[in-house]
Amino acid sequence: MANRDSLYDWMEAQAALSAKAMLRAVSATDLVMKRPSVRQEIHPKPGSVLATPETASYDPNPDYFFHWLRDSSIVIDALRVAFEEKLVGPEAVRHFGDFLRFSLDLCRLDGAAFIAAHDFRSTVDPAFLPHVRTERELQEIVGDRVLGETRYNADGTLDLIKWSRPQNDGPALRALTASRLLRLDVSAAFAQEATELLTIDLDYTAKHWSEPCFDLWEEIPAHHYYTRLVQQAALAVGAEFMAEKSDVARARAYRHAAADLLEKLDEHYDAAERHYLAFLADASTPPDIPPARRFDMAVPLGVIHAARSQGPHSVLDPRVLETLQKLETFFADAYPINRTRTGPNAPAMGRYPGDVYYSGGAWYLSTLGAAQFYYQLAGALGAGDARAADPSARIASVSPLQGSPSPTKSFDAALARADMFMDTVRLYTPPSGELSEQFSQIDGAQTSARNLAWSYAAMITAHSSRKAALDQRRS
Repeated sequence: MANRDSLYDWMEAQAALSAKAMLRAVSATDLVMKRPSVRQEIHPKPGSVLATPETASYDPNPDYFFHWLRDSSIVIDALRVAFEEKLVGPEAVRHFGDFLRFSLDLCRLDGAAFIAAHDFRSTVDPAFLPHVRTERELQEIVGDRVLGETRYNADGTLDLIKWSRPQNDGPALRALTASRLLRLDVSAAFAQEATELLTIDLDYTAKHWSEPCFDLWEEIPAHHYYTRLVQQAALAVGAEFMAEKSDVARARAYRHAAADLLEKLDEHYDAAERHYLAFLADASTPPDIPPARRFDMAVPLGVIHAARSQGPHSVLDPRVLETLQKLETFFADAYPINRTRTGPNAPAMGRYPGDVYYSGGAWYLSTLGAAQFYYQLAGALGAGDARAADPSARIASVSPLQGSPSPTKSFDAALARADMFMDTVRLYTPPSGELSEQFSQIDGAQTSARNLAWSYAAMITAHSSRKAALDQRRS
């Protein structure tokens, strides 16, 4: 790995640049997106969060000019981190309030009312009609069904284009984001809106957690580890919040659902393969999906987004570390850009074996996610959270921490491994600091969506996790 001092300087600069770049996607009211195929002209509203502020139409880059529930929650949570670390100024508080209000308005959308007021299919380009949702599908978006929508137009209207629905990780992630925003010292109106949104999202999650849905990659209907884990974390946090508010019925319902989800999460571990399965098939799952498809970076990403402090399905779970280590080995062998590197290094990380989306290559958010996982592991060790059954020794038994029996050495090994992943990100980040969705597994060139907000968010939270880990060691 290159000189660490220069790496740390780069991380500081890149985190600051990422915060500014990510803000381009938040409340981007100066942008306009035209979709002639559906006769739309989208003017983003305050509080909307674009997956990317770039306007494209699969020419060749994808059209990501939408407000995704998942992406927006991750980005706003990263903006909170950037605000707390003074990477952005007090204008962030306005963005938080706008996000809460925009999100509440989305919860009130009604597909049946939309159909009653619009004969939208008559205005669609006839060649594009096969890609447009049916009137029946839109009419069924009533009540809390609107929370199962994957994405919305950034002007606060329903997305008319066919997509993978429902997806139930979004409300859980937004609930976690709202719960973290409530820790900020802000106005009573802000707290009221955050509480209202938190309650809506938690009620939806408690009601629908047992149903299959599409995964975070929006490809497979099943029961997903990532979705279940962020749902469990949100409901556990929600149960404590509602108990403090003396809402006994909700606290009890959330607590029971969270406990049931923990049991379901355990079912994802494949003892023979020694890793967590990204999904468990359901009657809705296509039967011809290769077994290797259940080996997925979604598992460690779920762990860092859920942020459970200890125990099963946290960074201190050796089975999660086994899963991540196997993913590292796979991508180290699978990608030419990883096979050509020498010396101590960490591989550029993708999503799963057999990925063919765009370059089918490495993702910044996956590689940064691996870095954040190890930083959080170091922080947990530094905080003394590894308490039960000498877990530091168990963690140390899993490569790359092998031979590090003491908590101090395990901390150092985890921190060093995280830094290696950061160095890999630095290697494939251009001088401009721009982060796309992917970079090619062949030559490292950026591919797919440009300026992906989630990539910048991943940089901010990984960098923050490193600082938090070092603070834990000093305290």
